[in-house]
Parts: sequence; structure tokens; C-alpha cells
Amino acid sequence: MKVVVWITEGTWQSVVDAVRDLPAADITLLHVIDVHTVQAVAGSRAGLLGRGRSYDAAGPAEQVLTDAQAELLAAAQARLGRPAQLERRQGRVEREVIAACADAGLLALARDGDHTRLGPHSLGHHARFVIDHAPCRVLLIWPDEPPDLSTVPPPPH
Repeated sequence: MKVVVWITEGTWQSVVDAVRDLPAADITLLHVIDVHTVQAVAGSRAGLLGRGRSYDAAGPAEQVLTDAQAELLAAAQARLGRPAQLERRQGRVEREVIAACADAGLLALARDGDHTRLGPHSLGHHARFVIDHAPCRVLLIWPDEPPDLSTVPPPPH
């Protein structure tokens, strides 16, 4: 079974720890650089240089993003402690994660929203979309200790 592990900057350690002991034959560590971040970097360079000047959209700032992506995936693989494929993508995060799961049996990801209470706000927009549209089973991890049951809101009147 192929297991895709979605690596994100704030929660990757907990997801790697959760899948470390799975008896999976094929683990893929996935990280996606958001296309909007790349466009913001390119746009800021254009703003600094002016409209009439030429600039390389894939300049040094984008290289910093791809270098950080490679370092993050290398750290995740080291923490995993077993062979894994590293997959680097760039685009709309939620769409790229779903595409990476096309032939997977399991997707592992962490909650990326509010960690102080139980409920739908514990998921960010990208994670919610991925969970709703994943073409495989999903393993959803609390990146830290789950909140107490007392954080559940009272029932409606």
C-alpha cells in the first residue's frame, strides 16, 4: 500500500511519528510550495524593480523556497528512519495533495487550525478541502495533545 505523508512546516514531526511504525510498503513524503507564495515573491521583485524592467520570476527568492522544501523533506526522511520517496510539488496546495494521492491507499496529515478546542476550526482551508476530496483513506493527526472534551460547544437551544 502506498502511504502519502503530507509534510507542512508547523506539524510535520507529529505526522512522521504517526506513520513511522505503519507496515506500509511504500511511503511518500510530500511537500507542496503554494503557487501564491511563489507569485508573491515574483510580484514583490517586480514591484521593487518597476514595471518597465525585466526580472527573472524564478530568481533567488524562489530558490530559497525550493531549498527550504528540500531541507524539510530531508529532515522528515531522517526522522522517519526508513526509506521513503520524496515528492516536491508546486501549485495550488489542496489540488496538488489530492493529485499526489491518486494511487495511494492512505494519506496522513495533521490538523492545521485551532489546537485549543475540538471542532471544525481545528482544520485549515487546505486540510478541509483535502479531507473532503481525498481519493483514499485519511489518517488525521493532532500535532500535539488533543484538547479536552470540555472544549466542545454546548448544543443549540
